Amino acid sequence: MSKVAVVGTGYVGLTTAACLADLGHDVTAVDIDSEKVHVLQQGRPTIYEPGLEEVMARTMKAGRLRFTEDYAQAIPGLEFVFIAVGTPPGRRGEADLVYIKQASKSIAATMRSTLTIVNKSTVPIGTGDIVSRIVGEHLESEIPFHVVSNPEFLREGSAIHDFTHPDRLVFGSHDRTAAEGVARLFEKLETTILITDLYTAEMIKYASNAFLATRISFINEMARICERVDADVKVVAEGMGLDRRIGPLFLEAGIGYGGSCFPKDVKALARMAENNGLHPELLDAVMEINLDQRTLVIEKLREVLGGLRNQEIGILGLAFKPNTDDIREAPALDVINSLLLKGARLRVYDPRAMPVARRQLNSVQYCEDAYAAARGADALLVVTDWEEFKALDLEQVKTLMRRPVIVDGRNIFDPSRMRELGFVYRGVGRS
Repeated sequence: MSKVAVVGTGYVGLTTAACLADLGHDVTAVDIDSEKVHVLQQGRPTIYEPGLEEVMARTMKAGRLRFTEDYAQAIPGLEFVFIAVGTPPGRRGEADLVYIKQASKSIAATMRSTLTIVNKSTVPIGTGDIVSRIVGEHLESEIPFHVVSNPEFLREGSAIHDFTHPDRLVFGSHDRTAAEGVARLFEKLETTILITDLYTAEMIKYASNAFLATRISFINEMARICERVDADVKVVAEGMGLDRRIGPLFLEAGIGYGGSCFPKDVKALARMAENNGLHPELLDAVMEINLDQRTLVIEKLREVLGGLRNQEIGILGLAFKPNTDDIREAPALDVINSLLLKGARLRVYDPRAMPVARRQLNSVQYCEDAYAAARGADALLVVTDWEEFKALDLEQVKTLMRRPVIVDGRNIFDPSRMRELGFVYRGVGRS
């Protein structure tokens, strides 16, 4: 068992802290938000993530997981500290390292013995050197330390599973022994371990996310062509995915990607390329196509309704993906704001994200379930592919609506069945 701290209790930090404790380590999670820390100390997650509350309860009861806002309580005597704070986009899309720098200073001020500092946050290449410089400048005495990059590959909605069943674990450092030391924290997990230099580890995260975002934008581009030539993008994606060189994942056409990773990371990588004298044409196209998908569903609504002003539209889904309450960069936000500007009246429902959305969206009517969102609606727009939406009683939905129109931004329904039920149905890239 090792003594570990995790700085930051967002999606990555809280999952990492709880799961490291579940592996048997002694973990202290640190956050400067005292209100959040108070909630966590009661065993209540501050985010929705399936399975997280159970892992927290188990490890807190065993005395292996605790929470504090006091670095001086958490850092002295540790072997490892993970930095898992946010890196929000700056003015031009570059990653803002203000929280990384603040955490580095606080760690340095409270270090009392040799420590390995692990960057878990998604950070620009060279951030490990910045952390090393800041810590070195703010140490009260000469204490040996190492910096390791350990990028995360957790998907919101399945983060616990992804932590315990990783495709690979990446550790990078200027000191290979330090990287191997961090890798041993995860030795109970059976997976491929990749030890590399610091810069390559930092780059792997960006390259991975940019490639996945590219697959999404590619299939959305194919969807637009499919609509013009009367082909079905769902079947096209199936045929592509059967090719072992391609595979089926991230080939779901729809309203586009969102969340805290893909939009931010693709922008940051493009800015890094520009700052190094390159022209990231592909990355720019990926971002442009993704934004266009959000306007595409609005245009479908306008076309089928004959206009949007004073139309009653039900929105199914606010979170950027199912099984999370995260609405950061969610397509729903752009779509809702655009529809409101065009004079539509909106009734919205999401199984988990409405409490979060209420802090940002005031000009919509929140509904108790999907059927309430459909009641009296001129159209329904599917934005998030929650399983409960796929299981809706569509005949009941039709009786509740003023006009039987569904624009399916996630292609969760079968076009033939929707026609049989009497709906005016528009998917994305469906013949």
